[in-house]
Amino acid sequence: MRIATRERNTKETEISVSVNLDGQGIYDVETGIGFLDHMMEQLSRHSLIDITLRAKGDLHIDYHHTVEDVGIILGQAMKDAMGDLRGITRYGNAIIPMDECSTRASIDISGRPFLVWKVNFTRDKLGEMDTELFQEWFRAFAFGAGITLHVENMYGENNHHIIESSYKALARALRQALDVDPRKADALPSTKGVIGDKSDLAK
Repeated sequence: MRIATRERNTKETEISVSVNLDGQGIYDVETGIGFLDHMMEQLSRHSLIDITLRAKGDLHIDYHHTVEDVGIILGQAMKDAMGDLRGITRYGNAIIPMDECSTRASIDISGRPFLVWKVNFTRDKLGEMDTELFQEWFRAFAFGAGITLHVENMYGENNHHIIESSYKALARALRQALDVDPRKADALPSTKGVIGDKSDLAK
């Protein structure tokens, strides 16, 4: 079982998270931000990653620190749970339609974190959450997990649908990339014999 637990305590946030990459999509999430809870639940359910998450942050200031730190620690916990990466499929890609919109997420579990974000909103907030914070979460998650992540909303009008389809696309891409290939269960998915060597960016 690929499981991990992480804690992150600062003057701005106190966060704990446990993940099981080989779970059933069971979640127990409380961040103090309703919409973020909803997105974490979607991520868990559609990736089949079990997530238990508790966060207390300086929400009286704004949501930025909590949203970013949740992305960081969740990504770090997933990176811990991935272990030595032997046998993983490594790449994942998903296109998720949601009513009038469609969003694509592509992942390389590369050890070289990067985010390409092509998602635009026509509203400043969803509920009480600033829409600009979604990019901050995805960046923090990608860098915490050590993955290359591309997210592109190809079309859509409803802002709720756009961001929810983004999280669902991430979830399905993660599920694919983290699957163990039985034909190569003991091998690293790299011709270099190492993943994440920044001194040599050639594949």
